[in-house]
Amino acid sequence: METNQPTKVTVETVIQAPVEKVWRYWTEPNHITKWNQASEDWHAPRAENDLRVGGEFTTRMEAKDGSMGFDFGGVYDVVNLHEAISYTIGDGRRVDITFVNQGDATKVVETFDAEGTNPVEMQQAGWQAIMDNFKAYTEQN
Repeated sequence: METNQPTKVTVETVIQAPVEKVWRYWTEPNHITKWNQASEDWHAPRAENDLRVGGEFTTRMEAKDGSMGFDFGGVYDVVNLHEAISYTIGDGRRVDITFVNQGDATKVVETFDAEGTNPVEMQQAGWQAIMDNFKAYTEQN
């Protein structure tokens, strides 16, 4: 019997900031719009976040030249303050994020179900680029 389990992809970083700040910058829309893009030619002009189990979130992601854009969103399955967030994306894929308190630093580990259209390596590079933007933004602000 064959099961079509999605490929799990993990990206991570260690941010030189306490977990309370990292959590706030990850979850508050006014911060999400500052870091949630994979490259300099994209941006996130709008974000909404109802951070609770059953709550929904949406981030608008657009090319700065207006050539394309999409809404990235889903529903929260798990919200454990300063520890973990899990959600299901609109297409049914799962994402799990853990926040590991390391004192003055925080390790963020994000594991997501890969989609079937683009190569896994490309997806991992894009999600890692967003994670790297998050790290830079959080450490600089």
